[in-house]
Amino acid sequence: MAYEFETLKVEVKDGGVAVLTVNRPDKLNALSSVVMRELEAAFAAFREDAAVRGVIVTGAGAKAFVAGADIGELATQTSLQGRDIARKGQGIFDRVENLGKPVIAAVNGFALGGGCELALACHVRVASENAKIGTPEVKLGLICGYGGTQRLPRLVGRGRALEILLTGDPVDAAEAYRIGLVNKVVPQDKLLEESEALLRKMLGNGPVALRYTLDAVNAGLGMTLADGQDHEATLFGVLCATDDKREGTQAFLEKRKAAFSGK
Repeated sequence: MAYEFETLKVEVKDGGVAVLTVNRPDKLNALSSVVMRELEAAFAAFREDAAVRGVIVTGAGAKAFVAGADIGELATQTSLQGRDIARKGQGIFDRVENLGKPVIAAVNGFALGGGCELALACHVRVASENAKIGTPEVKLGLICGYGGTQRLPRLVGRGRALEILLTGDPVDAAEAYRIGLVNKVVPQDKLLEESEALLRKMLGNGPVALRYTLDAVNAGLGMTLADGQDHEATLFGVLCATDDKREGTQAFLEKRKAAFSGK
């Protein structure tokens, strides 16, 4: 499948690793309406593309992952436009979270506002040592609009999230790691290498199991414990009938590497 965009670069590597780069380094990769529209199209395509098994999201240049929304566009929005744009953005980032394939944010430099929200929608975050992550919307008289007030507390806890959301101050990479906002901190020149190694480790496991694990966690966070466990049990039962389960258990018994088919 061909991936051609105005504001994004997409490279699909051997083994099913897609690297998506927000490519507006002169604007610190800010999320303009065009970027958002192209992110939606890219993740819709990733979902259908069997050649893509997992995705790394990053930003062009050394300064920023994504430094937030396009303030020039934001300044002119009316109340009705703002709600519609927020709901649209939430839907796009929901598409990232519910891709059904692992998505890693490789956070290089600033991840602010919408950039932080994009990173939060990814399943795992790897940060470079120079990363700064935060939600400065309150400094503009606004709040997060793309899911940040919901995903951040679920990730780091209510109190810590509210401190970040209410002060608008970013945290550095070391603090982000300490509070669980990022999974790993690496030197900037190793960011993509380390992110790809982590993704490839995930992709060495059963593809259907990966998809259902993501489903169980994402859906379960919105359920009671009892309902979440029931959903988990249903997915476990479905997996027991797959070729991947048969291959995985047989490979274990035969002390060999499994050759998963994704079926």
